[in-house]
Amino acid sequence: HVQLVESGGGSVQAGGSLRLSCAASGYTNCMGWFRQAPGREREGIASVHVAYTSYADSVKGRFTISRGNAKNIVDLQMNSLKPEDTAMYYCAAGGDCRRGSGFPYWGRGTQVTVS
Repeated sequence: HVQLVESGGGSVQAGGSLRLSCAASGYTNCMGWFRQAPGREREGIASVHVAYTSYADSVKGRFTISRGNAKNIVDLQMNSLKPEDTAMYYCAAGGDCRRGSGFPYWGRGTQVTVS
């Protein structure tokens, strides 16, 4: 079992930046970030595998996912934030990065609010 803890959420004005971080208790090949806004379905926004990264069209060019030297930590740098980026952001691990699904491990989430 892998435990995930997110940090770095908060409130920011449109056009600003935030950096989210996720610390995992163990290593998995694939880690990703998802988000869910009130009344909307959960959306996969970025994932990182050993050899590649992938992004949803809604964040491509604005968000960057990265895995540090400590491979059990994954960050999400979010630039040019928009009000529609407001959501609870969740870190996930152990899934299929190509499909963006099948993640068995989830964090509790961190709130991002863009005004």
